[in-house]
Amino acid sequence: MVLEIERRGAAAWLWLNRPELRNALNGEVQQALARRLNELEADQSARVLVLAGRGQAFCAGGDLSRMEQASRMTQAKAKAEARRFAKLLYRMHLYPKPLIARVHGPAYAGGMGLAAACDLIVASEEAEFCLPEVKIGLVPAMISPYIVRAMGEQQARRYILTGERLAAREAHRIGLAHECVPAAELDARVEGLAALLAQAGPQALARSKKLLAKLGRASISPKLAAETAAVLAQVRAGDEAREGIRSFLEKRRPGW
Repeated sequence: MVLEIERRGAAAWLWLNRPELRNALNGEVQQALARRLNELEADQSARVLVLAGRGQAFCAGGDLSRMEQASRMTQAKAKAEARRFAKLLYRMHLYPKPLIARVHGPAYAGGMGLAAACDLIVASEEAEFCLPEVKIGLVPAMISPYIVRAMGEQQARRYILTGERLAAREAHRIGLAHECVPAAELDARVEGLAALLAQAGPQALARSKKLLAKLGRASISPKLAAETAAVLAQVRAGDEAREGIRSFLEKRRPGW
């Protein structure tokens, strides 16, 4: 099984499970991830998703043996394979439930892209990020929008063009990783964040993620101000917001 599911309270942990290959990505892994994302979106008991890796790595990137085969494919088939991964990343980016990347060991190439497509990145101190594609004549194409968004264009220029390794502490300093903790504390910190996210209204989280996706490519303008005001007005009139406000005033937990 290339992908294992573990339930921890309100969180569903998705474990990449090819430890002997450092969780290298191939078509089977991508399809399993896409399938599980669809299943868990409909599962109301799964409020948060955590993406993690078995063994010594989070994910060492694409399966190079498969890439070598892909180099001999027709252009049409090669594009179809590439689009499958691009579609998975976009699905993660717009996923209505929070996604946390639990990163330990290497998160290289496509593995770094998977982490960047998540909402939060929690890295252990020994984790390491890298975009080595240019060193073997490739381009980090599908993952580049998420890398740029996660670490900013200026830092992305450096690490995409040099292919140098990025230590977890430095990744935290420049804003790619939200937190950097000792390896022994990694699971506890991820669980703490998952529990915090699970306290929020599920519809509010989904709407917030949708709004964030829009804000990332929008300039501040009167039109944007009007659109954000409309979002709040619509949400405030909904049952979830009413319950949230009522529970706050009544000093009790909300009923979601």
